[in-house]
Amino acid sequence: MGRKKPSRTVLLIEDNPGDARLFQEMLREQPDDLMRVVHVSSMGEAQIHLAANCTDMILLDLGLPDVQGLEAIRRAHAAAPRIPLVVLTGSDDETLASKALQSGAQDYLIKGEIESRGLLRSLRYAIERKNMEEALFAERERAQVTLNSIGDAVVCTDISGDITYLNLVAETMTGWSLEEAAGRPMTEVFRTLNTADESGETTSTLAILQFRAVHLPPRCTLIRRDGLEIPIEDCIAPIHNREGHAIGAVIVFRDVSVAQAMAQQITHSAEHDFLTGLPNRMLLNDRISHAITTAERNSKQVAVLFLDLDGFKYINDSLGHPIGDKLLQSIAHRLVECVRGDDTVSRQGGDEFVVLLPELAQAEDAAIMACRILRSVAAAHCIDPHELHVTTSIGISVFPDDGLSAESLIRNADTAMYQAKENGRQGYQFFKPAMNTRAVERQSVEEGLRRALERNEFLLYYQPKIDIKSGLITGAEALIRWVHPSRGMIHPAKFIPIAEDCGLILPISNWVLRNACQQAQAWTGDGHRLTMAVNVSAVQFRDDEFLKGLLSVLDESRLDPRALELELTESVLMKRVEYTAGILKTLRRSGIQVAVDDFGTGYSSLSYLRKFPIDTLKIDQSFVRQIASSADDAAIVTAIISMAQRLKLNVVAEGVETLQELEFLEAHECDQAQGYYFSHPVPAQDFEKLLVTSMSEPDGMRAAAWA
Repeated sequence: MGRKKPSRTVLLIEDNPGDARLFQEMLREQPDDLMRVVHVSSMGEAQIHLAANCTDMILLDLGLPDVQGLEAIRRAHAAAPRIPLVVLTGSDDETLASKALQSGAQDYLIKGEIESRGLLRSLRYAIERKNMEEALFAERERAQVTLNSIGDAVVCTDISGDITYLNLVAETMTGWSLEEAAGRPMTEVFRTLNTADESGETTSTLAILQFRAVHLPPRCTLIRRDGLEIPIEDCIAPIHNREGHAIGAVIVFRDVSVAQAMAQQITHSAEHDFLTGLPNRMLLNDRISHAITTAERNSKQVAVLFLDLDGFKYINDSLGHPIGDKLLQSIAHRLVECVRGDDTVSRQGGDEFVVLLPELAQAEDAAIMACRILRSVAAAHCIDPHELHVTTSIGISVFPDDGLSAESLIRNADTAMYQAKENGRQGYQFFKPAMNTRAVERQSVEEGLRRALERNEFLLYYQPKIDIKSGLITGAEALIRWVHPSRGMIHPAKFIPIAEDCGLILPISNWVLRNACQQAQAWTGDGHRLTMAVNVSAVQFRDDEFLKGLLSVLDESRLDPRALELELTESVLMKRVEYTAGILKTLRRSGIQVAVDDFGTGYSSLSYLRKFPIDTLKIDQSFVRQIASSADDAAIVTAIISMAQRLKLNVVAEGVETLQELEFLEAHECDQAQGYYFSHPVPAQDFEKLLVTSMSEPDGMRAAAWA
């Protein structure tokens, strides 16, 4: 047996008993459609029933005792908005029928013209139409929620280009509500401007559309209702009916202002220095290349100024990187203030800057700019609580004489800058071709230095220190020499400054200290009592691991700390005074001696002689050599010796080359002497012979020297 269909409940709202019985009989005559009919005679009863019972459809007479006409439909629809409703009426009124359907009825039946099949068919169709309406409503609701949930704006038009729909994002972006925009021309609501078009005219989206999918023009701007301009991007596509004919358009677009700003930021970051905001190397090279092209066309010159700060590293090391960064920012600001609007100031990294001067009539204009920059940079920089002073050295190259490309101009300006530093700093120097020879030489030395330690190319020579009264050797100063595999012996004056500039001075200084201590311990083991003097560079002394490394070397070599003397210049001592005092006190506690090298040539206050624990003053050789010929230098040497005696400091005279100089020093009770009069710096094996001579001769090295 087939499964019995479930019955449907029909609510019949009819006040005429005869009509009611007739409709009930019609509905029961069809065995295939099981209908359960519930009859009420008024709208009031119907509302009560609908509130308490389930109903599948409503059959409504428009002439009820408590309500008539369209009001009956509205009240029934209000009581059961989702129930299909078929109207019954005794009049054949097309206007009323139309209004009934608009008010929510699914069908309109005229009493007296209804037969059973027609009634059932009408009810079935009513249910199907209602179900379709519900499905369509749900679908439209989902679409509405979806369109309002996405991040893109959506605008729809009909075939005439009038607005039919805006989602919430489109309402916000255009400034129009859907209610206000509906029916208006799209060009009024969706006004766009093609900013890529130099004419700046408003773009007609309908003209772009032409009923095919297209993207909006690049750099398209939406003009909002209040006049605000918003950069947008995306596409326009036609809407087709079932036959494939265009019936309108949909525009989907988005605000790209954030994306554009981010892209601009990324581009800016790629071309600018993060600390100062100045153009970086990449952007500078582009601008130099462009300046060269323009200069060739206009018969002009281009100048490149390469700047390196003098004294920045000390400030950065002593006060910390945050202060150093602020100082760089201050310098960058001043450089920008110095130059013209068309000029470019670039930071190359560290404390190096490059200034591009395009469209110069004559090279002398670059010198005028260099002088302006020198004055501006040298003025005090107030950074937090500090008043900082730095200077700069400037190298200048000029197109076309000094280079035909950005790379060659920068390279030659850099070379000229090193010459400016060698000339005394805080000055400028134009590039000269001869400088390239020196630059190549310098580069060759630097490359050799990087391999010298690995290849054991360094040697230590030792120059004796003589006790003037006894003539005995009481100490040795360790002096580095470089034996290059192809160039032979290279004097320290040629490679030490380069080692300082390229950062190799620290490992070289550590090598000197370690080998000097090992040699001193070897001589001590042979019965020789002497002090080993080692020069300490500024970089080595300021290194955070200096003390730890020093004590480690002493421990490894087993050298008595009292046999080691560290020689430091006045300039090294006077930088970071508090730090220096702490280091010197630690050295004093460990027994290591400290000597002030080249005393008298610095510009520092003599008060440090009282503040710092110092053992020895070494009178600079420039004073000693003029003892016989210059009364002033003789007076200076006498004063230094006298001052040292009062402060209970040992005094060593450097650069003694004649007997007359030695006699002067002896007459003024100088403690020790050092110089060619006694011996040039010699290798360790030759120094050992000097030790033997010192002990075997009656007057020690004095007799050997006079012989």
